[in-house]
Amino acid sequence: MRALVIGGTRFVGYLLARRLLAGGHQVTVLNRGTLADPFGPEVEKLRADRTGPELAEVLRGRSFDAVFDFAGYRGEDGRRAAELLEGRVGHYLAVSTGQVYLVREGAPRPSREADYAGPVLPRPESLADLREWEYGVGKRAYEDALARAHAARGFPATVVRVPMVNGERDYYRRLERYLHRLGGGGPVILPDGGGQRVRHVYGGEVARFLAHLAGKAETFGEAYNLAQEETPTLLQLVARLRELLGSASPLVAVPSAQLRDHGLDPVAISPFSGAWMSFLDPTRARVELGFRHELLDVYLGRIVASWLAHPPEAAPPGLERRALERELARGAAQLR
Repeated sequence: MRALVIGGTRFVGYLLARRLLAGGHQVTVLNRGTLADPFGPEVEKLRADRTGPELAEVLRGRSFDAVFDFAGYRGEDGRRAAELLEGRVGHYLAVSTGQVYLVREGAPRPSREADYAGPVLPRPESLADLREWEYGVGKRAYEDALARAHAARGFPATVVRVPMVNGERDYYRRLERYLHRLGGGGPVILPDGGGQRVRHVYGGEVARFLAHLAGKAETFGEAYNLAQEETPTLLQLVARLRELLGSASPLVAVPSAQLRDHGLDPVAISPFSGAWMSFLDPTRARVELGFRHELLDVYLGRIVASWLAHPPEAAPPGLERRALERELARGAAQLR
C-alpha cells in the first residue's frame, strides 16, 4: 500500500506511520517540517503548509492507496483535500473529534454517530469556551465538506471521531500531569471531587484501527466513534494510576471556584476535569467493523511503565504553583 500521512507525526500519526512501515507499506508524510524528523530515510517527506498554494505543488502527479489526515481543521481543508486528491486516492481517512458533538445543541452523553445532525450551540462569550467551540465547529465544517464531496462525486472518505487520546507520546502531557503529582507523593487535587465519568481512547488503538480500516469500501461516506468501553469516574482513574505507581498521595476535592479565586486553572491542574470532554459510544465501530479496544487497565499500565522507565527531563506544564496546590489541599476533603 502507498500511504500518505498528513500531519500528526508526533503522537498517533507517528504510531500509525511506524505500524504501516512494519506492515511493509510505502509511507510518505506531509507536514510543514517545523519539528525534528522522527523517521529518517525510511519515510519520504513532503513539506507544505496545507493552507497554502504549495500543497497542490507537492501533491501534483501523485496517487495513494490511502491517505490518513490528522490535520484537517476547517471546511476549506476538507474541500481542498477532496479537490486535490479526487481520482488519485483509494481511501481517505479523516481523523476528527468528539468535540463535533459537544458543540451541537442537546447532544446526549454518550454520543452516537446519529447524534451528529442538529443545530450548533451559539457562539460563547468566554474566551476559553470560544477556543473549544471554534475547534468543534471547524471540525464539523471539515467533516461536512468531505460528506458533500462523497455525496456529489463519490469521494472515498471515512471519518473517525476520537475523544481524549491517552498515550506514551502525548505531547500535551495530560496524563503525565497526574503521574508527576502522584510520583512526588504529595496531595493531588481533583476539582469538585472528580465524580464525572470519563471515556477516553488509547493512541495505539487508534493507530491500529486506522491501519485496519484502510481500503474498506463499505465505510466510504460514513463516520465512526472510537473509544474504550470502560467509563470510570475521574477519581477512579486517578486512583488506579496511584495504585500502579505505588503512590501514597492523598486525593482531595477542592471546588473549581476556590481554585480560580486563588488564580489556579482547574484544567491545568487536572486536564480531565474540563467541561469540553466528549463521551462517545463506540458501539457502531465494534458491531460493524470489529473494533476492540485494549483494556483500560492494560494501557494505563503501559503508560505508567514507560513514564517510569523514561522519566521526562522537565516537569509537565501546570505545575508552576504546586506549593499553592499543597496549601489548598491541607484543608480539603480527602476522597480516598
